[in-house]
Amino acid sequence: MAAAAALALAGSRSAAAHIQLTAPRPRVTGLKAGPCGEANSRRSENICEFQPGATIVVTWNETVEHPGHFRISFDDDGDDDFADPAGFDDTSGGPAVLVDDIADRVVQGGDRGYSREVPLPDMECDNCTLQVIQVMSDKPPYGDGNDIYYQCADLVLSSAAPADPADGCAPDSGGDGSGDAGGGDGGGEGGCAAARSQPGWPSWPVVLVATAFALQRRRRLTSRASRP
Repeated sequence: MAAAAALALAGSRSAAAHIQLTAPRPRVTGLKAGPCGEANSRRSENICEFQPGATIVVTWNETVEHPGHFRISFDDDGDDDFADPAGFDDTSGGPAVLVDDIADRVVQGGDRGYSREVPLPDMECDNCTLQVIQVMSDKPPYGDGNDIYYQCADLVLSSAAPADPADGCAPDSGGDGSGDAGGGDGGGEGGCAAARSQPGWPSWPVVLVATAFALQRRRRLTSRASRP
């Protein structure tokens, strides 16, 4: 049982994405092709609607550790305004950038949740896009297509938008968004600092491993107690 649980745990890690936008819900699950994760990706039906100028909470998970930083950008008409940083250490922002230089945190093991409060532009748009990228500094040379992960969320900003976001559009509105609003003194400009999401229940592979070890220990203790 212990061996099977260990294999399940290993499989769950190998299948995990390196970075996954959780709120607002992502357009696609791909990561490697700019500007939104998959080559030639188009606007999806996973649209999140917010009021102009609203401050939203953007959450994402980094499941495989890479040193570097994160950037959040906004395009009010499609996704053609997004530009890659000029290099590993480029945190100068740009016309489309809302928050830059969100520092990576080194955590040993497990999923790593990030959360950031982001003020949206005070305007209406029906074809706007939010982009989150991870710039990795451990994959030289820069610019070979292997040093940035991309995720996008399709948005609508409208004065007629409901005050409460739909499921999956905010961490506390259902779907698979998670994490608390950032706070403290983390890096980046504007908004609050990225904060680690609160610990929750362990994933099922971890439970299986712990259960297997507990059963083995119980059998050993029972065997010792039965000896003459």
